Amino acid sequence: MVRDLDTGCLRETFVLNQLRSAGHEVLYPAQGDFKVDGRYIIEVGGAGKGFSQIKNIPESFIAADGIETGVGNKIPFWLFGFLY
Repeated sequence: MVRDLDTGCLRETFVLNQLRSAGHEVLYPAQGDFKVDGRYIIEVGGAGKGFSQIKNIPESFIAADGIETGVGNKIPFWLFGFLY
């Protein structure tokens, strides 16, 4: 039996796993997907993900799938793979 994976859940699980395996403390904040080490907010999404959910939050970033290079506070999703 083949099931469709929820891409958003898969992305978030990957980022959470990579951060935790690198020894970072990861919590669930009121805004954004993750709060890392009590300081950084990370929102996980695809290439078109915008900053509306984390606007006006200092030290907030988007982990974006489907991009090769980062711009500003948008980090390519694949770079989290190097944390393992």
